[in-house]
Amino acid sequence: MNIAQTVPLAARALLRNKARSFLTMLGVIIGVASVISMEAVGEGAKARVEATFASMGTNLLMVLSGSTSSGGVMGGFGSMPTLTWADLAAIRKEAPAVSAAAPMLSAKITVQSEDANWTTQIVGSSPEYFDIRAWSLARGSLFVDSDVDAGDKVIVLGQTVADQLFGAGIDPLGRTLRLRAVPFTVIGVLKRKGQSPMGSDYDDCAIIPFTTFQAKIQGSLGNYIPGIIAVSARTSGDTTRAQHEIVALLRDRHHLISGTEDDFNVRNLTEIASAQQQGTKILTGLLAAIAVVSLIVGGIGIMNIMLVSVTERTREIGLRMAVGATPWNVLTQFLVESIALSMAGGVVGVGIGISAARLLALRLGWPYSSSAKVALISFGFSALVGIAFGLYPARRASMLDPIEALRSE
Repeated sequence: MNIAQTVPLAARALLRNKARSFLTMLGVIIGVASVISMEAVGEGAKARVEATFASMGTNLLMVLSGSTSSGGVMGGFGSMPTLTWADLAAIRKEAPAVSAAAPMLSAKITVQSEDANWTTQIVGSSPEYFDIRAWSLARGSLFVDSDVDAGDKVIVLGQTVADQLFGAGIDPLGRTLRLRAVPFTVIGVLKRKGQSPMGSDYDDCAIIPFTTFQAKIQGSLGNYIPGIIAVSARTSGDTTRAQHEIVALLRDRHHLISGTEDDFNVRNLTEIASAQQQGTKILTGLLAAIAVVSLIVGGIGIMNIMLVSVTERTREIGLRMAVGATPWNVLTQFLVESIALSMAGGVVGVGIGISAARLLALRLGWPYSSSAKVALISFGFSALVGIAFGLYPARRASMLDPIEALRSE
């Protein structure tokens, strides 16, 4: 008897007990579906973390001023101006791994249009700010270096501010806004960025030239920057190198001797993203391991049912051997039945897993991400489960004595 004859025979044997065959496959179905859905959820979570940090800026570093100390109470980084405009120029010119750097001066101010007002974050910066934040225009134009040099009263709005002041879908270009009674002309509206990792609205802000910010909004601190410096590394692989270059450069410029603490702080947001991704990866691996355990439990269920089947069909096995079937033919039939159960469960599990992954991605608002490679591996593993857990019952069936098997009731 060849394999072409064995497969139909095994199929008929399984279809005689459809309910039992389905319940036997259920463990494999659940295991495969769990592996695929957990992997897809993990990849979706990873993609969301990447997208969230990408919206913050490209290879972003934040350089903060030092901390004040009064009566033993530390004011925190940024409370003592220690960064100078010369430091900013040095970072741009003397740090090879840095592609761009821009000041970020900010204040919460009420902005007034002709018909409405809205309190938002006003950022004073330079044209490099938009490249560092990877923030493109929805309409209009950005201010340029000549606007910064002249201290022009121009403003670029985030989408939330534009909607609140003028209404959704209304073009605000060329309109006049007032910040502390100072008129500003709207020259551009930025594309929507969404929420930060902490839930704040990136689009609830407006950007003006930093020279105008100092002259009309907050005032100047002379040589010191009354804010922070945003820095973009040339590539994601250069972020850590850029951080080290900035630290070394500022320590040298601030004449800090060895052993002295920095009077500034450089925050690497890429490291935060990597930490979150690593946490997501560990959690996904744990969930996948649990799913694999359920797949193994399904394999044990297959072995149990196949052993019951051998016991129930002892007389049938003896009869087949009496008419010429070899032990190999019997072993092959029972092994094919076991593999068929597990592979059928694998096919159904793949379908359910993909559907569950899409549903979870939709409910969680995450991007759907699942690879054909994982589905194929899961299906292949289900076949291996059928072989591994079906081999013992098949071998036991093939070793039955034909005479004793025919005597069984």
